[in-house]
Amino acid sequence: MEKATTSIFDTPIPEEELHAKYKRQNNGNMEVYYGLLLAVLSCIFIGISFIIKKISLKRLGFKGHTRAGAGGYGYLKDWLWWLGILSMGIGEGLNFGAYALAPASLVTPLGALSVLVTAVLASKILHERLNLLGKIGCTLCILGSTVIVLHAPKDEDPDTIYGLAERLKSSEFLVYVAVVVITSLILAFIVAPRFGESNVLIYVYICSAIGSLSVSAVKGTGLAIRETISGNNQVTSWLFWFFILFLLVTVSVQINYLNKALDIFSTAVVTPVYYVTFTTMVIIATGILFEEWFTIQFIDIVGSIVGFLIVIIGIFLLNWFKGVNVTMTDLPGLFSPQMHYTTSPLPDEEKLLESVA
Repeated sequence: MEKATTSIFDTPIPEEELHAKYKRQNNGNMEVYYGLLLAVLSCIFIGISFIIKKISLKRLGFKGHTRAGAGGYGYLKDWLWWLGILSMGIGEGLNFGAYALAPASLVTPLGALSVLVTAVLASKILHERLNLLGKIGCTLCILGSTVIVLHAPKDEDPDTIYGLAERLKSSEFLVYVAVVVITSLILAFIVAPRFGESNVLIYVYICSAIGSLSVSAVKGTGLAIRETISGNNQVTSWLFWFFILFLLVTVSVQINYLNKALDIFSTAVVTPVYYVTFTTMVIIATGILFEEWFTIQFIDIVGSIVGFLIVIIGIFLLNWFKGVNVTMTDLPGLFSPQMHYTTSPLPDEEKLLESVA
C-alpha cells in the first residue's frame, strides 16, 4: 500500500487513515448543515405558532370570552390555539435536533429569525403595520444571521452524553454555574422586590442566565435521542433523565421570570432586551463548556460578533419603532431644508414674556 503524506516534513500517514479522517470531517460538516436547516425550520414553525395563537385569542375576544390577559382560560377549549401549540411543539422538537447536530453558538443567535417570521406574518395575516424601520430591521436580521452562519464555530461538540457530562464537570463551567445561581438568587430575593418594576434587566437577566444553563440540558437530551435512534439506547441511562429533570426546572424558572417581565413592561421592550441578554449568556456558557472560540480564527470571531451586533440592531428597529409611521414617501422630506420658520412667539411664550415684563 502506498503511503500518503500531507507535506514533505510530515511523518507518512496511511492512505486509508487519511481517507477516514477526511470522511469524519465531511460528516461533521454535513451534520452542522443539517443542524442549521433544522434551526431555520424551527424558527419558521415557532413564528407561525405565535400568529396562530394570536388569531385564536383575538377570535375568543370577539366572541365575548374573558381575555387571557384578564385571567381567562377559554383558549384551552379552542382547537385553533392547540394547533398553535402543536406548531410550537414541532418547532421546539426541531430545535432539539439542531442543538444535537450543530454548535449552540450557531443555533441560538438564529432564534432572531422567529421574531422576523412573526413580524412578517403579522403584517400579512393580522394586518399589523410593518413600517419602513421594521422592514429595515427584518433585512438586518437576515444579513446578520447570514454573517453568523458564515463565521460561527463548526467544530464537533461531544458525540455522546457521557462526553458532555465530562465537560459539565470542568472547573470553569462550575464557576460559571455558581456565578449564575448566586447572582440570580440575589436579584430574585433582594433586588427584584425593590427595583423589579422599574428596571427591565432584573427579571430578564434571571430568565436569560438560568436559560443559558438549560442549553446544556437541551444538548444532552438531543445527544441521547440521537444515540438512541442510532441503536445505542440511552433512555435507560440516568444521565438522560437527569438532563430531562434539569431542563424542566430551568425552563420553568425561565418562563416564570419572563412572564413577570412581560406583565410589567411592554413586549416591544422585553423582546429585544431578552434576545440580546439570552443570546449573550448562551454564547458565554457554550464558549466555556465547549471551548468553541479557541478553535477558530480571529477573523471568524470578529465576523460572529459583527453578525450578532447587526441582528441586535435589526431586532431593536423591529420592536422599538412599531408605532412610528415612517414610509418611503417620508424620506425626501427628511432631507429637504425647512423653508418657513415661525418668528412670532407661541401663546405660552407670550404669557411667559408678559410675566417677565
